[in-house]
Amino acid sequence: MRPSRSILALVAGTAALTLITACGAPGNGGSSLKVPKSVPAKPSKAVSLNILDVAGNLALTQGMIDDFVKQNSSVVSKVTYQRATAPELVGKIKAQQNANRVDIDMVLTGVDGLSSGVEQGVWMNLLPTFQSRLTGMNNYLAAAANMQKLAGDAGVTVTYYPSGPLLEYMPSRVPNPPRTAAALLAYAKAHPGKVQYARPANSGPGRTLLMGLPYVLGDSNPKDPVNGWTKTWAYLKELNKYVDYYPSGTSDTMKNLANGSANIIASTTGWDINPRVLGTVPKEAAITTLAGFHWVSDAHYAVVPKGVSADKVSAVLLLLNWMLKPDQQAKAYDDGYFYPGPAVQGVTLSQAPAKSQQAIQTYGRPEYDKLIASHPVEVPLDAKSLVAAFDKWDREVGGAKVKK
Repeated sequence: MRPSRSILALVAGTAALTLITACGAPGNGGSSLKVPKSVPAKPSKAVSLNILDVAGNLALTQGMIDDFVKQNSSVVSKVTYQRATAPELVGKIKAQQNANRVDIDMVLTGVDGLSSGVEQGVWMNLLPTFQSRLTGMNNYLAAAANMQKLAGDAGVTVTYYPSGPLLEYMPSRVPNPPRTAAALLAYAKAHPGKVQYARPANSGPGRTLLMGLPYVLGDSNPKDPVNGWTKTWAYLKELNKYVDYYPSGTSDTMKNLANGSANIIASTTGWDINPRVLGTVPKEAAITTLAGFHWVSDAHYAVVPKGVSADKVSAVLLLLNWMLKPDQQAKAYDDGYFYPGPAVQGVTLSQAPAKSQQAIQTYGRPEYDKLIASHPVEVPLDAKSLVAAFDKWDREVGGAKVKK
């Protein structure tokens, strides 16, 4: 399974993060760097772009970017790709900015890198200054538009998925899967050690389950893990009695589902489809949801560090608008890694590359379209609240049982 999903490493270095509304308050990082006062409609000559991915997003978007370069050689002569982890991101950018030698022109990130960069003041505000050049943003899906609000002025949403929480199971071992929170708890009690999710701070499905339970259980404030999750914390503590251990990452839960050491695991659309495409999990694995289920969505963003030249900003804006075209967004279906993936309206699987169509037709689930259409889609917790939720889970629920 491809690593680095969105907020997987949010805990590291983010304890002081603030909510990303509007543009956020700049820190010391790039706040003194000059931002181009004027950005031309097109670079004066073709530029090379250095793109850093800290979210695994290139699996969805590299085809879009490569096509842009092929068809716009007068704008971009070459693209160099780098990959890093989210916790490394801001330190890497700040070091370049402090040396006045920024050589990363665009970053593809989840909410984690976006928010920590906003807090440290390292990102250029693309919005609303350049919004008129990013006409593709006018075509966002409603839920993707809500995720865009989390980006404030710094980031542009490039891919989106409703995520989860889902329960994944093997029908041969679980012929009657639980469909309510009470039934899941009863199953766990009757089958100790067979219900599993990974530590939320390290796992997309784990954190999505954590954020989704307050809706299922009818908690007083699903957006406030400290004061509004009384039912959720009580439920997780009770479930913990029947959990042998918590894997440190999602991949282990997938392997455990496949080998039979777990019967039911937390999942998301992408973690359901992609591991079955890759053969990590048997094709016949099935999914279910719990009564009262709400989707908790996720997205990837593009951001530009302060210190990037006007010509390169011009090229990035043209590239981003290209990436938001429906025919390019269709490439985000990939192999189900971030299913569906497109952030804009009017994109169907029939527009995706043949490889993606084959993967989704073979390993996708027809019920996903109905589930997406018929259940509310919520934005995830802001960074500060999510860190608080992770910390409380580690201290009060399962931290002592995490398998290192």
